[in-house]
Amino acid sequence: MFWRRKPEEASEEAPDDTRDVDRATAAPRPDAPPDDDAIANDGPWEPDPADFEPDAAWGPGGAAPTDPEQPPERSNAPIFFDAPEPIPVRPTVEPAGSLDQGLERTRGGFMSRLRGFLVGEDGGPAWDDVEETLIGGDVGAALAMDIVENARRRRDPGGAEAAVRAELASLLVKREPGWEPRPSVDGGPAIILIVGVNGTGKTTTIGKLATRYAAEGRHVLLAAADTFRAAAIDQLMIWADRAGVQIVSHAPGADPGAVVYDTLDAALARGADLVIADTAGRLHTKSNLMDELTKIRRIIDKRIPGATPETFFVLDATTGQNGLQQAKAFHESVGLTGIVLTKLDSTAKGGIVFAIEHELGVPVRFVGVGEQAGDLLPFDPEAFVAALFG
Repeated sequence: MFWRRKPEEASEEAPDDTRDVDRATAAPRPDAPPDDDAIANDGPWEPDPADFEPDAAWGPGGAAPTDPEQPPERSNAPIFFDAPEPIPVRPTVEPAGSLDQGLERTRGGFMSRLRGFLVGEDGGPAWDDVEETLIGGDVGAALAMDIVENARRRRDPGGAEAAVRAELASLLVKREPGWEPRPSVDGGPAIILIVGVNGTGKTTTIGKLATRYAAEGRHVLLAAADTFRAAAIDQLMIWADRAGVQIVSHAPGADPGAVVYDTLDAALARGADLVIADTAGRLHTKSNLMDELTKIRRIIDKRIPGATPETFFVLDATTGQNGLQQAKAFHESVGLTGIVLTKLDSTAKGGIVFAIEHELGVPVRFVGVGEQAGDLLPFDPEAFVAALFG
């Protein structure tokens, strides 16, 4: 089901003010929706799209407000809703691939060379070659030096390979078992903001997450807040249709903050369990674009005070250390709570996982090991290390 903005229609006798409240009398308009209490007591309000007219009072094109602490301005027409349909509890999504299969290239690439140097030609480890191999596997130069130095000091009974394996495992962030996105405010939805640069698989990741959580029976709502990239809204709508979830969108070029604000409105009215927001892809070197993410965080707190959304950075595993620099910039700007590592099956340099978690102290939450919806897997540190050395 799609919730969209109704396109503006020309009218010869448009009223002076088409908002829900008459500014002159502060009285509700006759065709205004009921308040939140009425929605809670009488069920979801379902307006007739034919009753609405363009909302010119909010300003053309939904321009961003000058005061960042005020709610965002809306675009030219209010949301209308399709006829409600029950959200089915879908069968569990079976992964089309596995972590072990997804790491086949990494295992046959830098890990194969690493294990060879740990044995060495004379039965002893060739530590200089081990260090170079770790650097080539996207672990990073400084970190590779520390791993080798610490492994040499360990004198592990299992040998050099066991020592390096233990050092790599120690770099991964401690995390709570069975993590799931949870609401931070009673009665509100859990919120996940998806950030990153274009081309990393950001929108596809949202579709896969929506499919996973809808299959668990959650009421998922998507926010199409990437309003600037061509076809981003249409792409997300396709994924919403595949996953059987609802989506809120505005016209292309609208204010992303307004999309998020309206999505939270809809989530509260409909009792959604989870909101996943797509945000505009941006270069980490553009401070004005990064500030837009900070604005969205303020909007969330304005609409649901006390809400603490998860902020996931989508990183293409094939970009290596360059991707790590992107993640650092985003973390400094908005405070990341998780990493989604895509295209892990397409690289022979899986060492980027260790570099990310060590440098940022942020856990990798999901890894992509294929193109299918079920190929986005929850990240298990122990299983990851075991698959690398398997």
